[in-house]
Amino acid sequence: MQPVRPLLRPVALPALAALPLAAVLMVAPAPASAQSFLEELFGIGRAARPPVPPAPVPGGRAPGEVPPEAAPRPAPAPPAPPKPVVLKTPNDDAILGQELQQNGNAGSLRLERAGAGFTARVTLAGTKVSQPTESCKVVLGDGQPLALADQGKPNGVTQLASSGPACPLRFEILEGSVMVTPLAEADACVFTASDCATTPKGLWGPGAATLLPRAQEFDAARGVADKAVRENYKVMTQRARREDVRPIVTEQAAFSSDREQMCRAYVREGSHGFCHLRFSEARALSLATRLGLSGAAPTASNAPRPVRRRPAPAVEGMNPGFEAGAQDQ
Repeated sequence: MQPVRPLLRPVALPALAALPLAAVLMVAPAPASAQSFLEELFGIGRAARPPVPPAPVPGGRAPGEVPPEAAPRPAPAPPAPPKPVVLKTPNDDAILGQELQQNGNAGSLRLERAGAGFTARVTLAGTKVSQPTESCKVVLGDGQPLALADQGKPNGVTQLASSGPACPLRFEILEGSVMVTPLAEADACVFTASDCATTPKGLWGPGAATLLPRAQEFDAARGVADKAVRENYKVMTQRARREDVRPIVTEQAAFSSDREQMCRAYVREGSHGFCHLRFSEARALSLATRLGLSGAAPTASNAPRPVRRRPAPAVEGMNPGFEAGAQDQ
């Protein structure tokens, strides 16, 4: 049986000869097109190949991928609980022998050591009872040093007390100053024999001439003290029972008003801020003491570092592990 292709070729040639050259070029398939046609005809072309997934676009998302803005975000970590702050406890000996004045400009106070205790020489300034426009002075103890009872550190600083019947006082030693509070119900002490009324309550410290050059130092230290007060106050409110929170809040509010009322009488306070600083430091130490902390306790900055032992040199013929164990013993 003769092949089909040789029989068709003579028939196709006369027909192609009758067509123009341009038409022949358009009808005649290109070699690559003819090959593709045969591949598709016998099932070995692109139709028989598995579909190729499109390449990912740079910066795009794969099919089924959730956009970042729609993905669930992890819950933010809870804030760390506040930690109490412990300030340095004032050095008692640093105040001894200094001449302190009430609000920096009235009276006189000098603390001294007497064996294991303290004594005080106090001169109070006041006004005459009969003539309030005239000033007066009263020397406690008739000029003799007053013996002071050491009451420990219930508020974080050394607390002393005088036992005189005329005007019993409490002394709290702060940094470079002393906080004086009358132990009687009234803040004023009246001396009938001297016709003098005094109000010794307040901060006794240096004069303005000594404090003004250190104004920047006091301002920076006050920021640290105020932060310590806030942190310790937060810790107290978190640790307290529900029924005890309100008194703590009331006490904190009273602290700000008491500080302003006491320190506004200190001479040139607005220029140096010495009284505000000492009052805030005393409050921070008091809160830390109530939280069970102490200024003498080591902190992260002054805690002793562990001593590292230098390993013993290796000896030839010895077991290094055995030698190290014997070194630790």
